[in-house]
Amino acid sequence: MESDKIALLVAKYFEGETTIAEEIALKKYFTSSDVAPDLVQYKPLFHYLTDDSTTLFGKGTPVLEPKSNYVKWISIAASVVVLLGVGLYTFNSYNASNPSAELGTFDDPQVAFEETQKALELLSNNVNTGIESVRYVQTYEETRDRVFVSQN
Repeated sequence: MESDKIALLVAKYFEGETTIAEEIALKKYFTSSDVAPDLVQYKPLFHYLTDDSTTLFGKGTPVLEPKSNYVKWISIAASVVVLLGVGLYTFNSYNASNPSAELGTFDDPQVAFEETQKALELLSNNVNTGIESVRYVQTYEETRDRVFVSQN
C-alpha cells in the first residue's frame, strides 16, 4: 500500500504538483534502506537531491580572477597586422595595375622627342577625324539652308 502511495507522489513530483511536505516525504522514503523494488530506479535522484541540499557555497568556491590583458593586447596586435596586410596588398596591387605612373620620364632627349611626336601624331589624327565630322555637319546645314530658302 505504501509503495502505491509513493508511486503516486513520484508521478505528482514529475508533474511539478507536489507540496514541500510531500517532497520531504519522498526524500525520506528514498534515502531509507527499504525501497520497493519497482521504485529503486528513482533512488539515485532523491539521494542526489539530499546530498546537494547539504552543499554550501561561498567559502569553498574559488573566485575567478580576470586574466591579464594578454587577450586584449593580442587582439590589438592582430588587428594592426591585418590592417597593415590589407594596406600593403592594396598599395602593391594599385601600383601593379597602374603602369601609367611611369609615363613621361625619359633619360635620352632623342627618345623623348620621338615619343612626343608619336603622341602628337595620334592626337592630330583624332582631331582630324573630329574635323571631318564637323564638315559633314556643315554640308548638311548648307543643304538644309538651300532647301528651305528655295521654298520661300
